[in-house]
Amino acid sequence: MATIVIVGAGIGGLPMAYDINNHLGKNHTIKVVSALDEFQFTPSNPWVGVGWRKPEDISFKLAGPLNRKGIEFIHATVTEIKPTENKLVCADGQVIDYDFVILATGPYLAFEEVPGFGPISHGGQTVSVCSTGHSEEAFDEWKKLCEEPGPIIVGAVQGASCFGPAYEYAMIMDTDLRRKKIRKDVKMTYVTSEPYIGHLGLGGVGDSKGMLESIMRQRHINWICNAKVTKMENGTMFVDEHDMNGAVIKSHELPFKYSMMLPAFKGPKFLQQAEEALVNPRGMVKIDKFNRNPTYKNVYALGVVVAIPPVEATPVPVGTPKTGLMIEGMVTAICHNIENVLGGKEPDEEATWNTICLADLGDTGAAFVALPQIPPRNLTWAKQGKWVHLAKIAFEKYFIRNMKNGNSEPIYQKYVMKMLGIVRLKSQQ
Repeated sequence: MATIVIVGAGIGGLPMAYDINNHLGKNHTIKVVSALDEFQFTPSNPWVGVGWRKPEDISFKLAGPLNRKGIEFIHATVTEIKPTENKLVCADGQVIDYDFVILATGPYLAFEEVPGFGPISHGGQTVSVCSTGHSEEAFDEWKKLCEEPGPIIVGAVQGASCFGPAYEYAMIMDTDLRRKKIRKDVKMTYVTSEPYIGHLGLGGVGDSKGMLESIMRQRHINWICNAKVTKMENGTMFVDEHDMNGAVIKSHELPFKYSMMLPAFKGPKFLQQAEEALVNPRGMVKIDKFNRNPTYKNVYALGVVVAIPPVEATPVPVGTPKTGLMIEGMVTAICHNIENVLGGKEPDEEATWNTICLADLGDTGAAFVALPQIPPRNLTWAKQGKWVHLAKIAFEKYFIRNMKNGNSEPIYQKYVMKMLGIVRLKSQQ
């Protein structure tokens, strides 16, 4: 009998626990370790940031659903991994032994890399929608902004690898301000490390550049690309704009009353301190094509914490995002590969790094299809419409309900098949 430990219980870790328990749980011990005692549906955080969702709408306690499935839940923060000893050390002193460990931790948010950056509660001058707790704080500041309107800066700093929420939050804020009839009082600027609007860390998807530029023009949102934020000080963001050769062509001093900028990611602190064989310099887990570490072959990883290179060289550093469908493909591969190893076989399942992204734009939406996510691709497609906005709302409810019920089916993949049917229909219109 093997002990399989999953570290993290987000949109990757929780499905991983259910899936591997469904396939292996009768004969093996499955444990989930999480620093949070509740599941949070991260894609809905931008809605929390303007009060369109409450935290309790998109979260639930983990212990009940996991225990009902016979999965042990450990509410603890991992502070060290000892891969030569097959042990995890937690902040409360407990040591967890494993035969296999699956790292699904999500990221460490590297706010400290830019002076003055980060949520106000942490001494910074901006807000964040990277966690539900941060989004609650963002809503508190949003209410103040709506009472006394002023300039907004939204976007992503150098090294960021997740750009979708920045575009979403910009459009959601724009929609909320228009509904409140105060949009005319707010200048909005989108500042991003991307070389162009719609790059998304993916080299663009279909006509994402033209489509998102058009949307932003219609909504009177200015932008600065190839931007490196040097500091934030006294309500001013200092930004160096670079040309395609990496030379600074203009330095901006942008005043703001409200700002949400996405940070660069690192692995969590215990991985930042791990040995070089396990992680890269930013604490992201090195994996082979089977999602396992090349040195420690009983260590697997999925989601944001996986080390993958940028899609292409850019004047300002830009990372590659890990989207929901891509993460779920990793879940499926890991489950199959561990099952193989326990059966005396070699791993043979490789994750299909495909993506379909539903971006809510407040009162409409944009859908992006990239098969696979990393170019060159077999299929790229981008389209906008109210139907995307409605589809994302439906998917939110669908995903949360399935996680509460312990459903181990590939949720993204099932939903994507339905979405691809809509894609084909819309492509013919």
